[in-house]
Amino acid sequence: MNYRLMTIDDYDEVYKMWMSCKGMGFNDVDDSKEGIKRYLDRNPNTSFVAERLTCCGKIITGAILCGHDGRRGIIQHTCVHPDYRHQGIGEELVAHALEALKAEQISKVLLVAFKHNDGANAFWEKQGFTLREDLNYRNKALIDLVRIDT
Repeated sequence: MNYRLMTIDDYDEVYKMWMSCKGMGFNDVDDSKEGIKRYLDRNPNTSFVAERLTCCGKIITGAILCGHDGRRGIIQHTCVHPDYRHQGIGEELVAHALEALKAEQISKVLLVAFKHNDGANAFWEKQGFTLREDLNYRNKALIDLVRIDT
C-alpha cells in the first residue's frame, strides 16, 4: 500500500469511494470538486490517500481529508473502501494526517462522526479520540446546501 498526499486529481475516485461508505455526510457545495480544491489549496500537506497497485493500475483504497485553521486540526471524510477494511489502512491514514498536523505545529485535532455510525465511532475511539459530552455542536449554512448522506 502506498500513502501519499491527496490532490484534486484524486477527486473523482475519492468521491466515488466516499459514496460507497455508509454513515457519512456530505453536501453539494463543500464536497464538490471546486469545494475540495479550495480545501486542498488551503491545506496542501495534511490530506492523504492510500493507493494499491493492481493488474489494471493504481486504485485508491482509502482517504482522509484533514486540515487546520492555524490553531486546531480537523479530520473530515475519513474512509476506507469497504473491500479493503480491516487491513490497517484507516489507522495508517490517521497516522499520516496527525504527523502532518504536528509538522505544522498543530497540537490538538477534532472530528465529527454521526452518532448512528457505530463503526466510525468505534474506529475513532480505538485511535484514541475521546467523546466530548460537554459540548454542543452547532451548524449554520450561509447558503442553500443539498445534504448527501450515505
